[in-house]
Amino acid sequence: MMKKKIWELGMTVLLLTGVFWLARTGARLTGADAGAGNGVVLIDSDPGKIGIHQEKEKDINLQIAKRLKKQLEKNGVKVYMTRENDVDLSEGDGGNSKVQDLKRRCEMVRKIQPDCVLSIHQNSYPEEAIHGAQVFYYEDSSEGKKLAEILQKHLVEVLDKENHRQAKGNRTYYMLKKTEATLVIVECGFLSNNQEALLLTDEKYQNKVAKAICSGTLEYLSSLAEKK
Repeated sequence: MMKKKIWELGMTVLLLTGVFWLARTGARLTGADAGAGNGVVLIDSDPGKIGIHQEKEKDINLQIAKRLKKQLEKNGVKVYMTRENDVDLSEGDGGNSKVQDLKRRCEMVRKIQPDCVLSIHQNSYPEEAIHGAQVFYYEDSSEGKKLAEILQKHLVEVLDKENHRQAKGNRTYYMLKKTEATLVIVECGFLSNNQEALLLTDEKYQNKVAKAICSGTLEYLSSLAEKK
């Protein structure tokens, strides 16, 4: 009888130890792989141009990209970035440094193979009155169109309900035509427009932009998960 009780006690301890180990392992896996489970996103920030008030597009793009990264990660998305500092990916200052930078960014897309790529840009136009966020996708990409339309909807809802711009197909953007990934160009606004240029340098507005892109991206990733 005594041996039986000892055996039962030993089995109970082993069982409890196993449950505890599985719980801890599950917690570690949840923490480490939650992002991958909710999607993988590559955020690209373009070096860009100079705005109407001498704003540097590269700085605004990077600031919005970093804010977007934080918001996506809070929602369990695994995020990569083509740049996290004020550097380009070219090897030098030669005449083809822009092309080198673009090629390196495309290489990252092919290597990482994310669920989608969000390339952050700011727009510009000779007429100052032109304004409004707009998302571009590769014309032949049905998934790119889907993502762009979702993002456009969220940008309009969050930033400017009077913005009547629509997601637009494109064949000329280098990264759109040189990658097979679901990639969109997010033009967050016009640095050639006085009011919009000031807004785009404001931290609160940048957070709103990031929030809109994040919400749209999560909606798109959710649609992918439903297909699996």
